Amino acid sequence: MAEKTTRDPQNVPGSSPGENEFPFGYPSNVCEDVPDQKYLCSNCNNVLKKALQTLCGHRYCSACLSWIVRTNKNAICQKCKEEDPSTLSEGSLLTEERAFGDAAINKEISELKVHCVTLGCSWSGIMKNFEEHQSLCEYALIPCHTGCGHMVMRKKLADHLENGCVNNVTMCQKCKRSLSSSEYQEHSCEGNLCKEQNHVQTETPSKEKQNHSTPLINKDGCRFSEVGCSFRGSKEKIKEHEKTAVGAHMLLLLQHIKQLKASVCAAARSANSFIPQSELSMNGAGKSISDLQIPGGLEINGDLEVDCFPRSSVSEDESILQQLVREKVISELENKLHVFENIVAVLNKEVETSNLEITAFRRQSELDQNIIRGLELKIAELHRCLTQKDAGLSTLHKTLLFSEQASYDGVFLWKITDVGRKLQDSVTGRTVSLYSPAFYTAKYGYKVCLRVYLNGDGSGKGTHVSLFFVVMKGDYDALLQWPFRHKVTFMLLDQNNREHIIDAFRPDLTSASFQRPVNDMNIASGCPMFLPLSKLQSPKYAYVKEDTLFLKCIIETN
Repeated sequence: MAEKTTRDPQNVPGSSPGENEFPFGYPSNVCEDVPDQKYLCSNCNNVLKKALQTLCGHRYCSACLSWIVRTNKNAICQKCKEEDPSTLSEGSLLTEERAFGDAAINKEISELKVHCVTLGCSWSGIMKNFEEHQSLCEYALIPCHTGCGHMVMRKKLADHLENGCVNNVTMCQKCKRSLSSSEYQEHSCEGNLCKEQNHVQTETPSKEKQNHSTPLINKDGCRFSEVGCSFRGSKEKIKEHEKTAVGAHMLLLLQHIKQLKASVCAAARSANSFIPQSELSMNGAGKSISDLQIPGGLEINGDLEVDCFPRSSVSEDESILQQLVREKVISELENKLHVFENIVAVLNKEVETSNLEITAFRRQSELDQNIIRGLELKIAELHRCLTQKDAGLSTLHKTLLFSEQASYDGVFLWKITDVGRKLQDSVTGRTVSLYSPAFYTAKYGYKVCLRVYLNGDGSGKGTHVSLFFVVMKGDYDALLQWPFRHKVTFMLLDQNNREHIIDAFRPDLTSASFQRPVNDMNIASGCPMFLPLSKLQSPKYAYVKEDTLFLKCIIETN
């Protein structure tokens, strides 16, 4: 449907967008892909338009921030409230002066792929061209500029003005009748006078439309509309447009000036064809062209016939244009400087915050290091205690084992297990000899033990089992008679009780082995050739059974 009646003006918000424009943010459905959260405004949740970043780090559309600040006193960032109300600070206070343009995000948004959502339009492109397309989209619905209250497709606006617009009327100067465009074309009043007027009025349709519509839309049109600018929108949009389109306006003005000069030149030539040359002389004597009316309301004098395009005026126009361009560049540089100053201020604040955090971290690190050192000392102390307790437990275990195996009557039976492995260890030299647990000749008697070399020692090495007697340092040695002088008998028990191996000796009283011990134990003394290895391993005998053998020692205490 080409036309659509607008809503009641009183129901239309005052901040509603102008023609096909988005004052706050771009709707996210124009994007080809779902936009990232960083591209969305913290207020309107649309794609950011002219993104501003606040001191708290959140982003707003320029128009959104202006509206929030304008409608709320001491406005607080809503995102800060939602994320963590306890972190609200001075940086969460919203003001336009403390926000700066986020150039990086604006650049990324300008490159987003978008498409036109107007029904029937197939345009697609990038965001930086989207708003320009919206102002040119032929399928977009726009309000009729005559104020008739209808919304029409841009491409059908001419048909609407020609046939359906009730406000697009022309008054006949003769009969004072108001006629539509089509009626006025066919109207005849007192000959061709009205037709001629119609020709003059319709010769430049765009100017006629401007003249008819100017009283209605002056507040919504660009101030340069008379020289060819067709931009329309709200007051804020017009101000923004006039700031950003200075170069385009200057080109339009320059083109208009050239057209006016051409018209002046043509009028001057026409006037010269009717005025005598003598009247146009340089001395003039009061003979000059004056008050020559030119279409567009300009007046010229006869001096223009000297040069229709004076170089001075052209250079003056160029200098004015250059001056305007310089002012525009200076304005842009000042804006950029202001943005950079805001960025530096934010960065300085972030650096200060980081320094405070680093100082706090260092202080906390020192405290943690002190705590760690204290814990390390405690751990070392506990480790020492554990070591001492382990040593004590080991001593207790040995004492308990000794108590279980100790003999106090001079008779001791020694059970040796894993004989095969221990014999191999003795052959390889890993464990050459084995000591038995200590035993006593009496409750408070001599402390002694046995020492066996399964692979032999001395003269019996490699051929015999060597068995020795060892006198140890005891708790009651001071009360005993020295040297040790009791007979010692060794026995290797046949586990089938057939043929035990028995050997005995009496101590050599001059030998150091039987004197009172100075160290833990004296030098061992006994039988280096106690039993041939071949007999030990022979299957005829049961000296080793189930990998176990038994040695017995008897000390005569009488």
